[in-house]
Amino acid sequence: MSDTALSGPKSPTARNLFAALQLDTRLLGMIGAFIVLCLVFNVFTDGRFLTPRNIFNLTIQTVSVAIMATGMVFVIVTRHIDLSVGSVLATVAAVMAVVQTDVLPPLLGLGNPFIWILAILAGVVVGVLIGAFQGWMIGYLGIPAFIVTLGGLLVWRNVAWFITSGQTIGPLDETFTMIGGIGGTMGETGSWIFGVLAVAAALWLQVSSRRRKAAHGFPVKPGWAEVTMGVITTAAILAFVWVLNAYDIPSARLERIFEARGETMPEGLVMGYGIPYSVLLLIVVTVIMTIVARRTRLGRYIFATGGNPDAAELSGINTRFLTVKVFAIMGGLSALAAAVAAARLGFSTNDIGTLDELRVIAAAVIGGTALAGGVGTIYGAILGALIMQSLQSGMAMVGVDAPLQNIVVGTVLVIAVLVDIIYRKRTGD
Repeated sequence: MSDTALSGPKSPTARNLFAALQLDTRLLGMIGAFIVLCLVFNVFTDGRFLTPRNIFNLTIQTVSVAIMATGMVFVIVTRHIDLSVGSVLATVAAVMAVVQTDVLPPLLGLGNPFIWILAILAGVVVGVLIGAFQGWMIGYLGIPAFIVTLGGLLVWRNVAWFITSGQTIGPLDETFTMIGGIGGTMGETGSWIFGVLAVAAALWLQVSSRRRKAAHGFPVKPGWAEVTMGVITTAAILAFVWVLNAYDIPSARLERIFEARGETMPEGLVMGYGIPYSVLLLIVVTVIMTIVARRTRLGRYIFATGGNPDAAELSGINTRFLTVKVFAIMGGLSALAAAVAAARLGFSTNDIGTLDELRVIAAAVIGGTALAGGVGTIYGAILGALIMQSLQSGMAMVGVDAPLQNIVVGTVLVIAVLVDIIYRKRTGD
């Protein structure tokens, strides 16, 4: 009998552990880099970077770019680019602002509860139409996406100026501004309920995925690996909720909230903000886009076309119409991002969304979306957006000048692409 048999099974190495957990090594590297980045900034800011208040603000600041980054994944995966998303955001924000301040109040009455809903719907329709129009020029007229969207960057930014006559439009509807961040949150109780439901949904998806794989004869993770992933997922969700709940509403603001209700605030009462509605919107968008990417025919067509456009067309995929769909989705997501950005400011300004196209593309690329097409993940783009915002926010807190911040961000983008090229050469992807 061999020595190995006598000594029993060896303890799994880190490599075997990752293999059993089926973890994406690239994702782990990004998470590791993000953690290191946060710890470094926390040291240089004397512990202010990782406070609940700053984390709360960081999540709010990330939302609009992250929403658009999920759509940019589809655009880049199909071997295109969209340089116009910041300008489209400005145009849609102007449309929503004018609709809810000038168009609807005379028709429905000032303060009508449907004004904010109709304003958002109008913005989404405009965003989808703009995206579909640009997609049509790319797909059916054969104009390169770079040229079409570069033109769109100039056109839509100035269309927004003409819509508003170069003026700041506002204040916006109070209910509308609740989706901007700190003005609209779920509160502590609502956030914990959402957290528990999210944990239940995540565990159910994990179990159902395991059963589906087993039913079709695919290999599944060991039981201990499934339990480990379940524990990690649960801890991450509940920790996120706990951190956001830990940011307390200032007592003066809390008093005003009670006064608006006609109530008296109990002495010594402390309440946390909880999850902002804008973050909840980002979570919903992320889930929907992930389902589209992984579970629908449209998602399969997008990645197949990005992997090999000629083969996709020969297999019967209408790649031209697919391009229209992808850019229409991008336009719709730009409209949702516009709603969040305008609501956060409480106004629609001429410079809203400036340079967002660069932040969105950088978020998608840093998140692992290959510029060569065919490869990209929604969760990677979200993490990329969070890394970008953390980098900018941390440098601002440290006192780094804006020009140097842009130099650092540009350098990080180039390094991220270089790392992606090296990683794919080594893995053969």
